[in-house]
Amino acid sequence: MEVNERSFRQIYEECVQPLVRCTFEGANTTCFAYGQTGSGKTFTMMGTNDGSVPGLYLLAAFDTINLLQSFPDCYLQVSFYEIYCGKLYDLLNKRVLLHCREDGKQKVNIVGLTETTVTSVEEIMQIMAAGLQERTSGVTGANADSSRSHAVLQMRLKSRSDPNKNLGKMSFIDLAGSERGADTID
Repeated sequence: MEVNERSFRQIYEECVQPLVRCTFEGANTTCFAYGQTGSGKTFTMMGTNDGSVPGLYLLAAFDTINLLQSFPDCYLQVSFYEIYCGKLYDLLNKRVLLHCREDGKQKVNIVGLTETTVTSVEEIMQIMAAGLQERTSGVTGANADSSRSHAVLQMRLKSRSDPNKNLGKMSFIDLAGSERGADTID
């Protein structure tokens, strides 16, 4: 299949757009990109740098911002972190080491994670670009600039009347390549 905006839109409309809607209905949703190094996981999530082919992140951002206008009690917070060598790093705060903790309600929390309130697609794009600059990459036999970590972009809907209340969350997870360690080059 030729890679173009139409291909991404079709994937988005069939697989991801329903998740965006469910998030506004109170669900916690997740979209994974899984596959071997060089298969296009990050490209599928991000699209092209010039925006000529929007990735799933950007298409979801447009719908999320548009839907947000119909929910006046909601606001949107975005976070971006990576999991590298079993540790969590905040991609929006100079790769500060984060800690994962379970609270008394058995809910997992990432302590210290930067969450930025956004009101526009442009702000989401800036967050994505900043986070990708910080993401760990390396050389493999398949790719000269391979993502070596799992990257998690989260969009969380919060209540204006009760900022501690989460109304829904969408997570985009761009997994590191699934090749064997023996196939990589240091």
